[in-house]
Amino acid sequence: MSSVAVQARPIAVRLRLPRVSTWARLVGPVVLVVIWQLASATGVLPERLLASPLTVVQTAVDLVRDGTLTSAIRVSLQRAALGFVIGAVAGVALALVSGLSRVGEILLDPILQMLRTLPFYGLIPLFILWFGIGELPKVVLVAFGVAIPLYLNTFAGIRSVDGKLAELAQVQQLGKFALIRHIVLPGALPQALVGLRQSLGVAWLALIVAEQVNADAGLGYMINNAREFLRTDIIVVGLLVYSILGLLTDAFVRLIERRALSWRRGFLAS
Repeated sequence: MSSVAVQARPIAVRLRLPRVSTWARLVGPVVLVVIWQLASATGVLPERLLASPLTVVQTAVDLVRDGTLTSAIRVSLQRAALGFVIGAVAGVALALVSGLSRVGEILLDPILQMLRTLPFYGLIPLFILWFGIGELPKVVLVAFGVAIPLYLNTFAGIRSVDGKLAELAQVQQLGKFALIRHIVLPGALPQALVGLRQSLGVAWLALIVAEQVNADAGLGYMINNAREFLRTDIIVVGLLVYSILGLLTDAFVRLIERRALSWRRGFLAS
């Protein structure tokens, strides 16, 4: 009796989720705003607790007209940009030292792993003692928030580079800088971009915390003044601006990610 061997071929199944249009994604927020407005109009949500959406919109228009909001945004953007640049340079540099050197990893990685667990509010008193109550502690706090996640992701990206590529570099007799430029950085780029997105999100959170302490300008200062006078409409405007700025910077990094990693387009979410 002859037996027939049947060889099963693995079938690759690719899960295709239905694409959600941009307009469909707005349904949830629009419904939330409508419920919010109805609750305010019917008195279920008192004005002293939370201003209505129409009041918030009118307040935002007034703040733009008198220049208060634009001036606050400009100051906050300057703080965020300066802190981001300092933190990004520090995070990438530390990741290169720690990722490319065993000695660097032993010396730096345990310290940075401990620092990443520190809360922002816990650092404020120390930064004030070190740097005073001016702009410097605010910028340093943002830089700290940016450097840690960027370091962690870039370090992981460097260590995930295929070792065979390093062997190829040795065969090609590439120098240290050429190795970093042509192999290490491109290989670590996907993970570093993830860290960049996380760093930008943390940067805005750190800025919110920093501007709540001894600020004389910026969005945090505007929110603090509004709190003193129970102006929930101005507080909501400030928080919305923070969130919009965060979304815009995240969208910008995603654009960079799509262009820089176009070779991985099949693996990126459309």
